[in-house]
Amino acid sequence: MARWNQGRATIDALLSGGALERVPASRRAAEAELVRSRTHVGSARRLTATDPEGAYTLAYDAARRALAAVLQNQGLRATSRGGHTTVYEAVLAQLDPPLGTVLRPFNRMRARRNEVEYRSSEAPAVTPEEVAADVSKVEALIELAEKAIPNMPAY
Repeated sequence: MARWNQGRATIDALLSGGALERVPASRRAAEAELVRSRTHVGSARRLTATDPEGAYTLAYDAARRALAAVLQNQGLRATSRGGHTTVYEAVLAQLDPPLGTVLRPFNRMRARRNEVEYRSSEAPAVTPEEVAADVSKVEALIELAEKAIPNMPAY
């Protein structure tokens, strides 16, 4: 069976540290997550003008689901200990290089979403322009996941 070796040391460390866990590898479940990602992006686009904060949260969730789909296809899942940061670290380790420029906006979006979610009274308001700019980055990330999944065997 083929092995995906790029990022193996990072994945092994995340597994041994309890941030990632093994689950049954499932292409079907991964593809279902990608469908949810696309649905969230469509909803985010529709809400951009009327509810930019909600739209941003949906866009971020779409990105998170796309990254989680890559891992699900491999039989990996972030634990509550690892969370969203682990999803990003695990996929980035395996796909950068060469795809870091597509993946890196996720980490910035995660920080922005947390700022809005947990410190909304202190955070600058999310603007429709910010949502529109990041939705296109999320769409690129989903496309990356759609292309990567068929080529990445179970871990």
